[in-house]
Amino acid sequence: MNEKILLIDDHTLFRAGLQDLLVRREINVIAAVGSGEEGIRKVAELNPDIVLLDMRMPNMDGLAVLRQLRKNHPTLKVIMLTTSTNENDLVEALRSGARGYLLKDIEPDQLVIALRDVLAGHTAVAPELTPVLARFVRGENGDLNEGKSDNPFSELTPREYEILTLLAEGQSNKVIARNLGISDGTVKLHVKAILRKLNVSSRITAAVMAVEHGVRASASDGS
Repeated sequence: MNEKILLIDDHTLFRAGLQDLLVRREINVIAAVGSGEEGIRKVAELNPDIVLLDMRMPNMDGLAVLRQLRKNHPTLKVIMLTTSTNENDLVEALRSGARGYLLKDIEPDQLVIALRDVLAGHTAVAPELTPVLARFVRGENGDLNEGKSDNPFSELTPREYEILTLLAEGQSNKVIARNLGISDGTVKLHVKAILRKLNVSSRITAAVMAVEHGVRASASDGS
């Protein structure tokens, strides 16, 4: 990935670890700074493609930094990387122009996928917060089901539909495999088929579609 990534996080150990993790995956990290004020200066100086921004920071918190960055650089893609699962934090970040909201316990490979999704123009949100994202989208754009008579899930097999309902609940492949009594590899194959049939690039986007259309697991699933 040749695109330029800039990190803003006040925790030195996490910042250094994240930078090392991304560099090992051949991602171009051009700077990693410890404060919002320094981050704003570095963005103006280095013109990154994506900023990974912490939510909780002293002096100038992540939301304040996000709003200033979006004001100064309207096309800049900013992803919040945080420990906060607070729904208000997510909604305020999206309203302020964030293109992603990820949790710091994300798997490294999933973080790389999220970066690529955002670069491709998608919104990346932690799977467990997908229902909040869907409610936000409905609130911003009205009823997304209005005027849509076609069922986007009509090509899915019963098993694929079942797995989609679990994706919509934010379940990981391992949890889905355990719940359905199948292997991780089988779940991965089903997820790939779901993404292909729905013409989306990430499981998060598929999960948002499912929540928007009211897809839910049946009560007999026991969850």
